[in-house]
Formats: sequence, C-alpha cells, structure tokens
Amino acid sequence: MPTFIALLRGVNVGRGRRIPMADLRKLLVGLGYTDVATVLNSGNAVFRASGGAANTHAASIAASIAKRLRIDVPVIVKSASELAAIVAENPIAAAPSEHARVLVAMTQQPKTLSGLSFIETLVAPPERFVIGKHAAYFFAANGILKSKAGEALLGKVGRDATTRNLATTLKLRALAAGPA
Repeated sequence: MPTFIALLRGVNVGRGRRIPMADLRKLLVGLGYTDVATVLNSGNAVFRASGGAANTHAASIAASIAKRLRIDVPVIVKSASELAAIVAENPIAAAPSEHARVLVAMTQQPKTLSGLSFIETLVAPPERFVIGKHAAYFFAANGILKSKAGEALLGKVGRDATTRNLATTLKLRALAAGPA
C-alpha cells in the first residue's frame, strides 16, 4: 500500500484554526486510511492508502476537515517518493543545528512553485532562496521571523504553499520510509 504525507497549512499556530492531532488521526482513519501517524502538533500526518493520487487525497482530506471540523484549511499531500525527491533535491547544505532555519516550501502542483519567485527579491544575504523542481528552499541565517523573505513565504505570497523546517521534513521522510 502506498504511503502519503498530509501537510495542513496554518493550523495550530496562534489561536485560530486549531486541530487536535487526535482529531486529525480519527478523521483520516474515517476516510479509510491506515497506519495513520501524526508528527508534532502542526498538521503533519503520514498514512497509507489503497490507491489514489496525492491530489485526490488532498481534496478529500480538506473537504472532510471543512465538513467535520468546520475549518477551511489548505491540505497538501505528497507520496513518500515525492517527499524523498524533495529531500534529495535540497540545495541548501545545513548542519543539523541549523535545520530549523531551513524552510522547505511544498505546493500540491509543482508548477505553482514559480509563484514564489517574488520572494527572491526579498532575500538578504546570507539568506538563500532556491526554487527547485519539487519544492522551494529557504535558509534564514538570522532566523525566519527576522526575515522579510521568510515573512513573505509564511504569509500571503506563500499562500499556495505550506512550509516545514528541514528537521520536520526529515522526520516525515523517515516515518514515511519506515517499515511497510
């Protein structure tokens, strides 16, 4: 059975759009997914599905969250192989101690990554921003919240993407690649 990773955008940050991970796991099981596991409290779930495309799962999960939890939240779903490609493509070499300063921005459709190109104009060296084939990668040398590019990526400019820091992305990849 294929493994997928669901990434919810903008949940459990601040007071709005709260989704307990127990509720997310229950919702995913209710949709027929198996081996459901959540990572951290920020809308990350790994699950198995008997088939279907990532786009189909993303739409189904978003619709179910809207209907059952009454929260409108963008959902991006990647297959385990897509997430492995995202990690492998990362052009930003960072020590493990800096993984929290590297953001990986993922979109449901890779072609929408080009919409993030405006962020390049906001990058202040030694920051780096690279749009790859599968994701966009941002290194905030002085911290994400102190960066205009980071603020834009997390805000309206990055509305079609969801971001995870490299540490979380690596945890998700490891969980998705786990034993079948």
